[in-house]
Amino acid sequence: MEYIPAKTIVTKTKNTAWFGTDYTMNIYRGCNHGCIYCDSRSNCYRIEQFDRVRAKENALQIIRDDLRRKIRPGVVGTGAMSDPYNPFERESTLTRRALMLLHAYGFGVAVTTKSTLITRDIDVLRDIQREAPILVKLTITTADDELCRKIEPGVAVSSERFLALRTLTDAGIYCGVMLMPTLPFLTDTEENVRTILNLAHENGARFVYPAFGMTLRSGQREYFYRQLDQHFSGFREQYETRYRDRYNCPSPKAKRLYALHAETCEKLGLRYKMPSITQDYKRGYEGVQLTFF
Repeated sequence: MEYIPAKTIVTKTKNTAWFGTDYTMNIYRGCNHGCIYCDSRSNCYRIEQFDRVRAKENALQIIRDDLRRKIRPGVVGTGAMSDPYNPFERESTLTRRALMLLHAYGFGVAVTTKSTLITRDIDVLRDIQREAPILVKLTITTADDELCRKIEPGVAVSSERFLALRTLTDAGIYCGVMLMPTLPFLTDTEENVRTILNLAHENGARFVYPAFGMTLRSGQREYFYRQLDQHFSGFREQYETRYRDRYNCPSPKAKRLYALHAETCEKLGLRYKMPSITQDYKRGYEGVQLTFF
């Protein structure tokens, strides 16, 4: 695996409203999951050869120094730009050891991943959760494994992610599903949404947070369209006609899907609004950060 230089890794987040995270941490750059819709592939992020995973040099030392300099502990989000559980993590264990550092310095963590490898680190996640908030967000975009293999070719299929969800929730980890993006004309069906919600509930999820649409911008758009041409004949024309060069591409069915999602979540007892999810996973830790020092 190639290594690239870095000066800092744990940085103050620009949007604390996003699941209540205070900091962000990206140990890896690039991702080889091959998801055809990935926004991180966009030119604006300046990640050359996005499908090649690179780790940051001296990552653990930098993370330790970053954490020591923070005025107060908080929740560190990871997985926004590249999956922290890419295949190289199995041998490098950089994410696992970074979690250990977060625990040592009293920080919580919010992990976003598509990988079942996260179950390896249940012991560390449970250690953190005893003293600080934990939030695990498993991204699942389709309940159909065959469709999953086409739109997310380098990652565990959806049924395996649901099993990982069950393993995490059985271990007492606060966990749920990110139902995003929803690809117009491909995954934006009521059947798909309803099935994901039911499977999430059956496997112990505490929440399902959705986005019924996707983003398209320079770099990402061209790659996505090439994949449509290869796997979904005729769909590219639908996207070009409806969205042209728009960045935000909501599903034509978005209004109905949001209503269905809310109604089903209420029935199943799943949280689906970000403020309530944030409040729920942080419940009981309100005074921890104030007394850390």
